[in-house]
Amino acid sequence: MADVKRSALPDGAAPRRGRPPQTEAEAEAVRARIVAATAEVFAQHGSHGLSVALILQRAGIARPTFYRYFANAVEPLHVLLTESDTSLVTGLQVAIDEADDEVAMVVAGIDAYLQWARERGPVLQPLYAELHDPSSPVSEHRVHTLDVLRARLIARFDRLGHTPPPSIDLDVLLHVFEYVGFRVALADPDNDPDDDAGIAWGRATLARVALALLATPQNRLAATALPGLIAPDAPVPQ
Repeated sequence: MADVKRSALPDGAAPRRGRPPQTEAEAEAVRARIVAATAEVFAQHGSHGLSVALILQRAGIARPTFYRYFANAVEPLHVLLTESDTSLVTGLQVAIDEADDEVAMVVAGIDAYLQWARERGPVLQPLYAELHDPSSPVSEHRVHTLDVLRARLIARFDRLGHTPPPSIDLDVLLHVFEYVGFRVALADPDNDPDDDAGIAWGRATLARVALALLATPQNRLAATALPGLIAPDAPVPQ
């Protein structure tokens, strides 16, 4: 019987052993599963508590399967952070490209940023907590993303035919966005989409700072007439 099976194979071919090869779609599904599990571990433990063992437990996969796709626990975290960076940059780019003046840019940019923050879910708090930790991969991603955002804001002002604000003003604005996002995440660690108090405070605070740095006096005056944009009585997150 063994001779018959062997004779049915092409000349020089060996019998196949082990699991059949995955399709591209199957491989991508496993990879996405690992990244999703990494997000859950990162949300709970931060990057310093990340480990392959915890990711395996969350993903429900065997160790050899993990190492087929990633060499260590940090690699899928980089994938997660890159996806987050891309989502932020793309969302803001679309928002400011649709604006035809500084006030519209402020409104659209703030709403796009807060929408991005809400979409991060529980990952948001450790992400903000590690922005300035040089030993965290988050810090590396932060530097690159800030450079991209600064360049795109300047390019957008150029396309509008307006003189871009000084680079230091843009840096102040981007840092304020980070701080406000951190305060909102700290006040709502579960990132509850139904908790609008922190979002309302964040939107009003960002609007006041952004208008002061980016808009002309005439545009700042016009912005005060927009309902709900500048609300000095918005509660501060605790």
